[in-house]
Amino acid sequence: MAAAKPFPRRASEPTPATRELILDAAERLFAARGIDGIAVRDLARELGITPSSLYNHFPSKQALYDAVIERGLRPIVDVVAAAWGPGGLSPARVGATLDALLPHLARHPHVVRLLQRALIEEAESVQALMEPVIDTLYREGVSVVRKAAARAGWTPAEVPHLAIALFGMIFGYFTNAAALRRLARSADDPLSPRALAVQRRFLEEAIFRLLGPQGRRAGRRRTQRR
Repeated sequence: MAAAKPFPRRASEPTPATRELILDAAERLFAARGIDGIAVRDLARELGITPSSLYNHFPSKQALYDAVIERGLRPIVDVVAAAWGPGGLSPARVGATLDALLPHLARHPHVVRLLQRALIEEAESVQALMEPVIDTLYREGVSVVRKAAARAGWTPAEVPHLAIALFGMIFGYFTNAAALRRLARSADDPLSPRALAVQRRFLEEAIFRLLGPQGRRAGRRRTQRR
């Protein structure tokens, strides 16, 4: 991918409201088409402004993409990094993690698709930007799971699979919510407070079933290995 062409020098810093509107539109379009599939004129048209007005807010398309990634993914990395602490897995800690993650993902429902697209993106510039973020997110996630997995009866080889399964449960809801609503023939908004409360309860229960104290499931696994 060719280096991003610099935009004209900014006349002034964007107001917070304008910046958020630009980032919201960019997040959605980058998630749908990737950085190479979006032109500055597409973003400007989506926002109902001229390209020169957009140029005043971000010095390049790459800078805009960087800002979208930072706003969308950095809070997720921070939450996952703080998910484990003294005392191990506890209802309070799991609840606090979900209470931080779900509202953020509801506010930025395209972030998960953006992350998935970035994982298969071949452009070197995108890989260079995303690799540290994705590596940190994966490393922190696996660290959290590994600390609880042994007590729950899982083997070390199963830890990466558990991490991916948890990632899918938490983040996949936001990728597939619209499709699930169609399949279920439901008029409910999957991002409504009511739907998110149901999803939170489900995730809390699922996490404890997967990573809670060793129980009958672990006993059955030991029997099967004999």
